Amino acid sequence: MTLIGALDHASVLVFALTGALVASRAQLDLVGFVFIACLTALGGGTLRDVLINREAVFWIADPGILAVPALAAVLVFFTAHLLESRYKTLLWLDAFALAVAVPAGVAVALDAGLGWPVVILMGVATGCMGGLMRDVVCNEVPLVLKQGELYVTAAFAGALAALLLAGMGRETALIACAAATFTLRAGSVALGWRLPVYRPRPPRDGLR
Repeated sequence: MTLIGALDHASVLVFALTGALVASRAQLDLVGFVFIACLTALGGGTLRDVLINREAVFWIADPGILAVPALAAVLVFFTAHLLESRYKTLLWLDAFALAVAVPAGVAVALDAGLGWPVVILMGVATGCMGGLMRDVVCNEVPLVLKQGELYVTAAFAGALAALLLAGMGRETALIACAAATFTLRAGSVALGWRLPVYRPRPPRDGLR
């Protein structure tokens, strides 16, 4: 298996687990679990491959990967009740998935010979869009949009780190990407790292 293939498989597995956990919070049936797990696991990579006009979307080129989110969904369906805090587990699994998916997106874009702005955007899209779809469909507040949390920022920083260290070799750059992404996201979850958010101020002089 290639490095890109390994990253895609890993991100599919972990994002599928997060999708199934969100399905458990929404109290869906088993089919709903599988659907949300697949949507979460495949959404970001599918968007990436379509946007860059890749020869084949990754799960169409390798249909066997579809078994991963399906099995993950079944596992969570029968075991989610054993978790002390499904939301806390979700946050940490999602942070790990983000740290795997962003390097996957970056690697695909680099292999396609795309420019640096597109490489960064493909890293962010691969890491963020599946989770966004998951939360919107399940009527949850999207993690990517929670006030001030480092989510898209973490993905952006990870992709940028990969570009800055590309001269040190591909594997080093992708490891740095994963490390930067996870460090920032984990800091936001565990230590409350935040960006300042917009606070509306009352209009002055009667102007609105």
